[in-house]
Amino acid sequence: MRIEAGALVVRDGFTHFPQEQIKYRFFPRDLDCPDRIILLDGSGTLSFDVLSWLADQGVALARIKASGDIAVVASGTGYAADPAKVDWQRSTRDDMAKRLNFAADLIRRKIAISIPTLEVHIPSSKSRDTALAKARAGIERLERGPFADMNEIFAIEGECASAYFRAWNGLPVRWKGVERRPVHVEWHAYNWRSSRATGVKAENRNASHPVNAMLNYAYAVKLAHLKIQAVANGYDPTIGVMHNSHHGSAAWILDMIELERAAIDATVLQIVKAHTFSAADFILRKDGVCRLSPQLARVVAAIAA
Repeated sequence: MRIEAGALVVRDGFTHFPQEQIKYRFFPRDLDCPDRIILLDGSGTLSFDVLSWLADQGVALARIKASGDIAVVASGTGYAADPAKVDWQRSTRDDMAKRLNFAADLIRRKIAISIPTLEVHIPSSKSRDTALAKARAGIERLERGPFADMNEIFAIEGECASAYFRAWNGLPVRWKGVERRPVHVEWHAYNWRSSRATGVKAENRNASHPVNAMLNYAYAVKLAHLKIQAVANGYDPTIGVMHNSHHGSAAWILDMIELERAAIDATVLQIVKAHTFSAADFILRKDGVCRLSPQLARVVAAIAA
């Protein structure tokens, strides 16, 4: 980015070879001038002239790391968000009736999207039938309302999620080369969403099973993309409506990923069904946590983007 003859000139970076560099030129008060400019990772320098031009034109600049975290924001207002959208986030969160309606609709849509994932990618079984029945009952309850507090909505979500992942139990995972390099006996089929590596408390983080490791990695990639999208669209990623923000966490992104989880699950299930894994595809740490190899991580990242 630089100033040339009073205009802001922006040149795209290079991501592959060969590639033609695209150049944008914006003049003061240009009708095509954006409200905000997002720099995705990358390297380089900025001059004070560029920062002054952006401030004079009311253009916010945000640099986002490859992880989706915000590295720095520069603008006359001190942030790159759209005031109207941020006001909506705050007002919806602060009004309990609006917050409950938002959460109930969000979880209803999340559960509805999970039904095709169960029907298409999970073999017919009694546990799948139970999960489908729980999902439809949960949708009906969420549509009917009303709710006294968020815990009632979370209870419906939790019951449906437990039945949903219980339907995955026994899903076969194929392996090759196990005579030479064996894998854990529990890795030959899916068992449960929570991790054995987290101790007594059942948690989904720090997966101990390969399928859960792929799910966690895919969710993390999608979270990073949603963070970038939220900032680009003018939302404050730290102001959640359903989720609470702790120490500046991306609570709004946790709200938004709820509608993406079933699609991510479906793509991971497709990988499990189509692929025969080897022990080299995963890294088992001393604490029992399972991680993806760099090669498999690239495959999962591509489908989660």
